[in-house]
Order: sequence, then structure tokens, then C-alpha cells
Amino acid sequence: MRVHLIGFPMDLGAGRRGVDMGPSALRIAGIGERLRELGYEVLDEGDLNIKPQEVQDIYHPQLKYLPEIARACRHLAALVYRVLRSGGFPLALGGDHSMSIGSVAGIARWCRQTRRRLGVLWIDAHGDLNTPETSPSGNIHGMPLAALLGKGAPDLTGIAGITPKVAPEAVTLIGVRSLDPGERELIRSMGLRVYTMQDIDRRGIYAVAVEALEYLHRQADHLHVSFDVDSLDPSIAQGVGTPVPGGLTYREAHLLMETIAEAGGVHSLDVVEVNPILDERNRSATIAAELVASLMGKRIL
Repeated sequence: MRVHLIGFPMDLGAGRRGVDMGPSALRIAGIGERLRELGYEVLDEGDLNIKPQEVQDIYHPQLKYLPEIARACRHLAALVYRVLRSGGFPLALGGDHSMSIGSVAGIARWCRQTRRRLGVLWIDAHGDLNTPETSPSGNIHGMPLAALLGKGAPDLTGIAGITPKVAPEAVTLIGVRSLDPGERELIRSMGLRVYTMQDIDRRGIYAVAVEALEYLHRQADHLHVSFDVDSLDPSIAQGVGTPVPGGLTYREAHLLMETIAEAGGVHSLDVVEVNPILDERNRSATIAAELVASLMGKRIL
């Protein structure tokens, strides 16, 4: 398989600065070398050109930096679509989680043209299911999954000309432990499948992962994984902008990724919210790179 690394150096959707350096941190952590060791051909597409906050204004307090985020996501969608069309595996490196609006838009376009059913596994401490009406902050990194489900600003929901990008029954969230009231309401109204940290505590990560993957594979034949590093407990990954205590342990995270790899069917991947400014010796990016290797097939034996 040919893996294409795509850097998305953006922190416009986040409340704290620094995740724009996430792609560099992941490269420094050796994400490309780890994949080559597993036998993949790795092509680095470089970084998309994204304007920083210093040269922009906020026109809508509930949709901060919307024009540039939408523009960057349109470019990412086109690049991801091109990678899939060439037979490659797109691995997008964030950047804040609003990146996934663009990556999944490109995947949805590819799936529609090739008559594939898209499924999304969202690994995150948060729901990312706010809309401009429900968001407490106006930060778009809290809205990407809602936008992919067709809820929110048309500039985001309409990227790639497909709305919604994914059906509610083809979405599963794992690791959730922080939800806003509007997100809870949307989960209930759309019937989304959500495995909280309480579910993982009670049942164990392996049982949750197997059940989630069996469900998604019944719904889809192209599985996209969106991995937010803040799904990990801050004790092992402090370099994230919105840490929430009580997250996945090191071994739980590796077992989750290993179980995803064993189930197969993953054709695209996002890694988001690495913030090296808040980290120590690039530890969070290093752990994220190790977890990507596990998802892509690395084993102890």
C-alpha cells in the first residue's frame, strides 16, 4: 500500500494556539519511518498553505475564522480525493479537528463515485457535534462531526457538494467523556452509536472495539478512522489543546488500534490535535506515531 502523508497545519478551529505545528511534530516523531518499516511506500505531500490567525479577522463569533477554514478544507478534500483515485491511502496530519471536514468530504466524494458505503470511527474525548447555535465557544474544531452529518454552516456542510457526508447509522464514537448539552441532544435525535469511557471502564476496550467494528463493517465498506490525540489520558499525552482527565491508557489505546488493524477495512486516517507547545519532548506526537503504526499493522510478535 502507498500511504500519502498530508500536513494540515491549522489552529484556526481551536481555542488554544499550537496545533498548527502538529504535522511537524508527527514527522519529527518518525511517523513516516515507522510506516516504511512496516513495508509501506510513503509519499509526503507536504503541508497545505493556510493563513495564520494574525492576518485574519473574525466575522462571526460563533464561526471563528470560517472563510479560511472552509477554503483549506476544500483544498484538503480535493487532495484526499486525488490520493484515493490514484489507489493510495490518505493519512492527514493535523492540525485541529476541523481538518476532518475536508478529509472526509474528499473521501465521501470518492465513495459516492465508486459506489462504496462510507463509515466513520471517531476516537475522541469530545463529541465534536456542536453547531453554531449550540457551541459555547464558536470554535469550529468542536463542530466537524456535526458538519459531516449535515448539521451546521452551509460553508462547511456543503464542501465537495455532498450533504451529508456520512449517514448517522455509519458513525461510531469511542472514548467520549466530555459533551455539551447540544451534543447530547443531537446524539439522541440522530441515534448515534457512542461508547463513552464509562462503557470502556465497565466492559473493557477489547469488547467495545470488537462490537463497534462489527457494527461499522455491517454499515460500510470504506472505513475512515479519525483519531484525536485528546482521547488519550493527559497523563500520557499532555500535548493537546483540550485535555480531559480519565481517557484511554497507553495499553488500551494500543489494543484499540491493534483490534482495528485485525478487523481490516480501514482505507483512510486522520490524526489531529497534537500541540507540541503544551508537550514535553514531543512525547504526545511520539505516542501518536506509535499508535498509528499499531493501527497500520505493527505487532509485538
